[in-house]
Amino acid sequence: MNKASSSDANGRETDRKSRFSSMQQSELEALAVSAILEHRRLIAADEAVYQEWTRATEDPSISADVLKSLQEEYVARQRKSEVQQEELSEIIDALGYVPEVPLDNMNDGQTKP
Repeated sequence: MNKASSSDANGRETDRKSRFSSMQQSELEALAVSAILEHRRLIAADEAVYQEWTRATEDPSISADVLKSLQEEYVARQRKSEVQQEELSEIIDALGYVPEVPLDNMNDGQTKP
């Protein structure tokens, strides 16, 4: 039974990869760059929500409802980022390398200019 489930999962994974594998390298590279930039934007937005949630947690005047709302928003954003990261990974796998991507005004110190 596990083997059948594994087969189903592999089938879906193969379908996804074939969707990107059939694309031309130039199209894949443009898609990868776009997905990387989107991922960076999502991370920055997630961080802003996290910082707001952290500040609100430390402020005793903030209601429990507001704290719960911020927490729920952060968790929802994390799920969205996870899905986007999985798609980005599939694109990179199909491309075969990580393309060079401009910093897009992000100074994380990890990417060479």
